[in-house]
Amino acid sequence: MKTLDAKLNAIHADPHGSNEFIIADAKDADMAFGITAPGPYQNGACKHGYHESEGCFKTLEDYRNQIRSVVRQELVDIVLLSASNVEQLAIREGIFENSPITPAARANDTTDIWVVRGGKYPTHHPSRSFRTATLDHIKYGRLETDHNQPFTGADLGLYSITFTNEIEWDYQALQAFHDFRIEAEEKRFRYFLEVFNPNVNPGISDRKVSAFLNDHIIRCLAGVTEAGRPIFLKIPYNGPGPLEELVAYDPQLIVGILGGSSGTTLDAFQLIHDARKHGARVALFGRKINLSEDPLTFIFYLRQIVEETITPKDAVEAYHSELRKRNIKPHRPLNRDLTMTTNAVSYR
Repeated sequence: MKTLDAKLNAIHADPHGSNEFIIADAKDADMAFGITAPGPYQNGACKHGYHESEGCFKTLEDYRNQIRSVVRQELVDIVLLSASNVEQLAIREGIFENSPITPAARANDTTDIWVVRGGKYPTHHPSRSFRTATLDHIKYGRLETDHNQPFTGADLGLYSITFTNEIEWDYQALQAFHDFRIEAEEKRFRYFLEVFNPNVNPGISDRKVSAFLNDHIIRCLAGVTEAGRPIFLKIPYNGPGPLEELVAYDPQLIVGILGGSSGTTLDAFQLIHDARKHGARVALFGRKINLSEDPLTFIFYLRQIVEETITPKDAVEAYHSELRKRNIKPHRPLNRDLTMTTNAVSYR
């Protein structure tokens, strides 16, 4: 059994007593950022001649090598990919066949994650629903009529929705979510639900945004029976109170948090610690892992923190010690990396 399934079973069997925690590495950023998704080359290691002010960016093969190394490490429970990388890594290479890690694919790409250079979609326009990937191609790499046959890709996907308090856009987003759920149930496809804070001004005070988000999550799932419900949520960490409210409302609704922007190492380590403390059972970190100096060591300490074998500050110091041993230059000196800056809650 994959570790994801074992942990989900344990959490559902004992929502208040289980200590299981699911970590996902979100390597689906190519469906949001395009060429910049793998991150910049460090220390002048650029492999091609094009440079710009943001840096010189790694290639698709570099990105896939990062994914292969994370799968070999076997410390995360899910690796979230684009459909094209599911095809290459899961279907063609079979790297998940004998792995405890579950592959997943981003099943839709709403406009608020179109974070292309020069673009203004995430900040200037209310989120609109859109799906590039199809469930057939995620599972089989092709169109398929028999979804009962064994799949070689992934039967798990992320579906994203952003409520903006704009009736036309939210109505269309909910209709698209309805259509997706029907198709997913017909095609034996599981999903987890990502719900962002509004990506444009929702016309309410900042202090009400978390309540707006919580109410929308419960409201839109209240009419969904077990067969069509997400296996867990992925939401921004809006603080301990809003998280505890959502977790307490329905213990069978597993709540996870997203990582947001990269920030300092303490930002990441403290976030996963605080989210776990206040009821989250899943964390999906993308850029915090991908843009770290040593992603595998970074993941190792994320796991140690949720298993409560080390504190966030001690983990930052241990992480820097490992960087020194590996002769890896840190992005920041230790004293700066031990400071809290901000944990942005949008995909940007």
